[in-house]
Amino acid sequence: MKLRRYEGNPILSPVADHPWECLVNTNPGAWYDEERGEVLMLYRAAGDDPEHRIHFGLATSKDGIHFERASDQPILSPSVDGFDAGCVEDARIVKVEGWYVITYASRPFPPGQYWKTGPYVPPNFPRWFPWGIRENATSTGLLLTQDFKTYIRAGRLTDPTTDDRDVILFPEKIGGRFAMMHRPMTWVGGSYGTEFPAMWISFGDDLLSWGDSKLLAKAEYPWENQKIGGNTPPLKTDQGWLTLYHAVGEDRHYRLGAMLLDLRNPSRVTHRTRDWILQPEEWYELEGYYAGVVFPCGSVILKDTLHVYYGGADKYVGLATCPMAELMDSLLSCPTGL
Repeated sequence: MKLRRYEGNPILSPVADHPWECLVNTNPGAWYDEERGEVLMLYRAAGDDPEHRIHFGLATSKDGIHFERASDQPILSPSVDGFDAGCVEDARIVKVEGWYVITYASRPFPPGQYWKTGPYVPPNFPRWFPWGIRENATSTGLLLTQDFKTYIRAGRLTDPTTDDRDVILFPEKIGGRFAMMHRPMTWVGGSYGTEFPAMWISFGDDLLSWGDSKLLAKAEYPWENQKIGGNTPPLKTDQGWLTLYHAVGEDRHYRLGAMLLDLRNPSRVTHRTRDWILQPEEWYELEGYYAGVVFPCGSVILKDTLHVYYGGADKYVGLATCPMAELMDSLLSCPTGL
């Protein structure tokens, strides 16, 4: 089973006369709001500034295919001097009791135009300063909004000394506790049970305090023989929590797989695709600032069809779909044996 690309891709591209997004529109988070009757999309946006400050843009769609930008300005930008002063990117959106709860990747300093200069490292920080800031590591922040106009920056979910991203919340409590998936880059080695960075699941009584962490999934198949990480917020189905994940192979390309997690115990993967369901093949996935990337941050179900919104080559937004029944049949044929 493979996802099918929308023939009109890319559905969002950089806008030349918007300085803040003239270089990048990519890695979209998405949520279908039944009350509004529309898909809401938060996408990563950046202009041609040498610092490469990264913002959020907002786009909406009635049919899940054709999107209109909500504004000619960013919907949210990096803070002035906080932990997210460098970038806000890669939103994952869930809705809890009337509030949109959004996790997002951030850095204390802009990343720079990494495809030209390599990762930006802030100069002259004292050696005793926290590693995460000294090395401009990624951490994950939490946003709350009810209208996508005003936002509460609720704080940081992850340890500032650990490069930890791909943080995804479940849309409801499980067993009375919140749950999140994440990918801490340094949790590798014998004591962690994984050779490469992997997907973990943690639990907490509130959204800023996490523990009870367990290894959820690690690289197992040839196409995922480097790091893996979560992509899309879990969708609740009768068969389990459906989520998509990415894996990086030896060619450094990002490919997508899918898995089902047990509804009552989401630390247990019950089914997992053995082969990728989308890989970089088209020009908008191969020609950009990271050649060879398909990277979704959101998916929605519309008329029994899964719509997957993904970033292509760190530059564009694409759409891929498949019938839910087809995907579920494919997944259910791949039990993990756990």
